[in-house]
Amino acid sequence: MQFLALESSTDAGSVALWRDGVVVERHCPPGQPSSATLLPLASALLAEAGVRFANLDAIAFGAGPGSFTGLRVACGTAQGLAFAHGLPVLPVGTLAAMAQAAGDAARVVAYLDARMNEVYHACFVDGVMVGAPGVFPPAAVPLPEGGGWIAVGNALAAYPALHERIAPHVHALLPEILPTAAAVAALAAPRLLRGEGIDAAEAAPLYVRDKVALTVAERLAQGGKA
Repeated sequence: MQFLALESSTDAGSVALWRDGVVVERHCPPGQPSSATLLPLASALLAEAGVRFANLDAIAFGAGPGSFTGLRVACGTAQGLAFAHGLPVLPVGTLAAMAQAAGDAARVVAYLDARMNEVYHACFVDGVMVGAPGVFPPAAVPLPEGGGWIAVGNALAAYPALHERIAPHVHALLPEILPTAAAVAALAAPRLLRGEGIDAAEAAPLYVRDKVALTVAERLAQGGKA
């Protein structure tokens, strides 16, 4: 079984090729938009491995939440490749990918910077999401219940209020952990084996929130510029 995984929900975009449990991952060049780098990077990775798009069994992608533009890039690229080559698509949650990227930790709480002074949040126990993902101001993010939690995600570094709120309730904070294509691939593999791939036309980003940007009044209220 071999398939391609795409992840561009943050500025740290990546692609990965899964081949019977062996994963090769490549990261998008920093400072360049994923819209310009994701597909060329995927093409280069497959060429390096001697694999054609038509030889793949599926396309997986990080569905969200995350950057609205980045989610559309990953979803659109996955759909285009799937349509062109008759492949199923596997959308994978980005917060779940963060928990996967944390390694063997049994309890992981993910905090992804949603910008606009908000944080995407979800808790995972043994890789299973507890409740539903949400978006909150840093000072109002729900606290994890019980002990043994590891906190991951770039929101921990972006928002000092979040860091202060969460630090007493976890035993490790790992702000460097982000969604990766390798983590997306690891989560997609068992689903593909179970035949859970969907038609490309059904794939869609998971935004969690509907609002893309602050209004002028909201920016002024927070001390920003019109």
